[in-house]
Amino acid sequence: MRIGELARRTNVSERSLRYYEEQGLLAAGRTPGGHRDYPEAAVDRVVRIQELFAAGLHSARIAQLLPCMRDTDGGPSTVATPRLVADLTEERDRIDRTIADLLRSRETLDAVIEAARAPKGS
Repeated sequence: MRIGELARRTNVSERSLRYYEEQGLLAAGRTPGGHRDYPEAAVDRVVRIQELFAAGLHSARIAQLLPCMRDTDGGPSTVATPRLVADLTEERDRIDRTIADLLRSRETLDAVIEAARAPKGS
């Protein structure tokens, strides 16, 4: 499929798709006319890339991780290395710390909102 169709099907800009290709996250063949030609599996790959970016991973880490994931379901393949597992554990721990920080912020915000809603003078 051409880049425009992949962009439409994944709701990702063509510019982002070209960036993914530059970073080694996505591969495309070329038509005789030189246009990018993506396989059907590229749709799942782009969805997976988007999920990993949303989780806060950077492109270099994603490039390490993608070969260890199946595109169709995002599950692990058999090529994960112990070093990759350690790196991904660090990423998960970072996400857990961010979640904890956000929960504390929300609790503080809830307290401020509750105080602001309380009747004055009571």
